Amino acid sequence: MRRDHRPYILKRLDLIFQKWYAERFLRPHFEGLGRGCTFMKPWHVEIFGGPVTLGSHATVIATPDRKVRLTVWSALGGEGRIEIGNCCLICPGVRISAATEIVIGESCMLAQGAFVTDSDWHGVYDRSLPIGHTIPVHIGDNVWIGDSAIVCKGVRIGENSIIGAGAVVVRDIPANAVAAGNPAAVVKYLDADRPVKTRADWLADPGALAAQFEEIDRHFMKDNTWLGWLRSLILPRRGD
Repeated sequence: MRRDHRPYILKRLDLIFQKWYAERFLRPHFEGLGRGCTFMKPWHVEIFGGPVTLGSHATVIATPDRKVRLTVWSALGGEGRIEIGNCCLICPGVRISAATEIVIGESCMLAQGAFVTDSDWHGVYDRSLPIGHTIPVHIGDNVWIGDSAIVCKGVRIGENSIIGAGAVVVRDIPANAVAAGNPAAVVKYLDADRPVKTRADWLADPGALAAQFEEIDRHFMKDNTWLGWLRSLILPRRGD
C-alpha cells in the first residue's frame, strides 16, 4: 500500500499495544532499558543471553523478515555483554553478537542488516570451537553504520564517523571519517567547520517531538474511515 488507511484511533491503539508489549515481554530480557524507548514490532526483537543494556530514547525497528537480534554468548563464565547508549536507532535486520564486549555510544544509527561482532564464532584452525578468537568492539558516539555493513572483532570507530553500505570494517576508523569498501578504508573526513546535529539533539524535547508526530498523523489520517480501511484490505485498488 502507498499510504496508511487506518483510522487515527486505530494507529494510536496499535502504538499503545506495542509499548505495552515491549514493557511486558522485552524489558525483562534487558539488564537495563532506559526510559522513552520506542519499539516497532517488538515481537520481532530477540534478546539472547546477557547482560544487554539499551539507553533511553532509543528506537528499535523490526519486521517479520528482518528481526533484530541482540545476542551474548560467552565461553568466559558470563563476561560477555552488549551496551548501547541513549538515543540510538536500530533498524530491521540488525544483529549484534558479543562473546566478550560490544559497546555502542550515544546517538548511533545502525541501518538495515548491519552486523556487529566481537568474535570469529569458530576457531580458525579448530572449527569445533564455538567462540573462537574474540576482541571487544567499541563504537563512539554519533556513528552511522550503513546498510548491510559488518563491523568485526577488535574494531574501534571514532565519534561522528560514517561506515558506508556493505563495508567490512576490520581495522580502526578514526573520528569524523567516512569509510567504505571491503576492507573498509577512510575515503574522506567530515568538514570540521560544519556542526553535526545528533539524534540526542533531535530528541532533546521528546514531549514536543511526540506532539509534532501526533499532529502530523492527525492531519494525514483525518479522512480515514473504518470502512475505507477494511475496503483497502479486502479490495485494494490502484492508488491505495
